Amino acid sequence: MAPGSALIPRLMDLSPGTEALRYCFALPAHPESVAGARRLTRVRLDEWRLDEDAQEAAILIVSELVTNAVVHTESARVVCELHCLDGRLRIAVQDQGHQPGGPQLCRTADDEHGRGLLLVDAMSSSWGSRDAGYGSGRIVWAELPHASERSC
Repeated sequence: MAPGSALIPRLMDLSPGTEALRYCFALPAHPESVAGARRLTRVRLDEWRLDEDAQEAAILIVSELVTNAVVHTESARVVCELHCLDGRLRIAVQDQGHQPGGPQLCRTADDEHGRGLLLVDAMSSSWGSRDAGYGSGRIVWAELPHASERSC
């Protein structure tokens, strides 16, 4: 399998003294895949030695973004990427189909829906979305700072 696949993380040397860790995995767009996304994220961030607070925030963000991709799109699969660089962790989830306008932050959440992006907004330093290009869906991303034993 090629570096950067779901089984082998890609380690990129961007410039002298700079290293970026990247891990990507794809899962079927089924509700039970959300637990798998949390598990894969936890294992990888533990290997990268991110501090516990950053790990818990990242796992919650992955859970919310994957849940939104499963519930609000007609995707067959979702792809999640974790990218660690310069003391920041970027989380990106790509679906295969989206509604016009992308995800909207709703300040009036009802009992069943609407809290996910509020949590992402509260726990991340920034977040957003963009078209994936070539009609292949939408990418929703979030970033958070972290402390690590590694210099990523």
